Amino acid sequence: MFRNQYDTDVTTWSPAGRLFQVEYAMEAVKQGAAAVGLRSTSHVVLATVNKATSDLSSYQKKVFKVDDHIGVAISGLTADGRVLSRYLRNECINHAFVYESPLPVSRLVVRLADKAQVCTQRSWKRPYGVGLLVAGLDETGAHLYYNCPSGNYFEYQAFAIGSRSQAAKTFLERRFESFNNYSRDELIKDAVFAIKETLQGEKLTSAICTVAILGKDEAFHLIDQKIIQEIIDSIEIKEDAPAEQAPEQDEAGSSGAAPMDI
Repeated sequence: MFRNQYDTDVTTWSPAGRLFQVEYAMEAVKQGAAAVGLRSTSHVVLATVNKATSDLSSYQKKVFKVDDHIGVAISGLTADGRVLSRYLRNECINHAFVYESPLPVSRLVVRLADKAQVCTQRSWKRPYGVGLLVAGLDETGAHLYYNCPSGNYFEYQAFAIGSRSQAAKTFLERRFESFNNYSRDELIKDAVFAIKETLQGEKLTSAICTVAILGKDEAFHLIDQKIIQEIIDSIEIKEDAPAEQAPEQDEAGSSGAAPMDI
């Protein structure tokens, strides 16, 4: 079912100056599983929600290693994300072979954006229906980029994409000013908490959460599920603690002087 007569082709402009096919691709990102990225001066953390479509199937992989100094988390069409991650991997390998040095993160992100933009300008192509959070570390420090299906890219201190990501963004906006001074473990904990916010009442376990980290003297890798579960448990203990203390405070208040009669 078409929205109107201007969305049958990616190169057709609407009178309002919009490309509906590109907007549909961006909507696919919003409908995908949530992905979160945070960075400090020395580390970058990526976290995603991995939900299986059926109890009988495994989940789709959402985090991909590109090189020792670069990794990506995706939201949207997983097949498109897999193709783009392979493209990024090839670019890193080719650069290392020719120049014998790691590919700078900003240069890789621009190449990815150029590749996505071409698909918005060819009638025989369609935009990639996937958004990528690109985490990287190079000579200029730690970086976190978001690559949009439209061909735009933005650098962030922290960002969230995917389904119900607004709750995670709200949490990150309250705390991002202190991220530069965060330790490795603090970044991981806030990434897990941000993912928990996107579930909105559903129970978070290590089975449906993937967390990866990249830092100085630490190549990009996935964090063990046991460690993630320990972090989740510690978060739940902290959340339960105020609820347990509240009745004690009420009892203490009731044992004081009686209120004045009005």
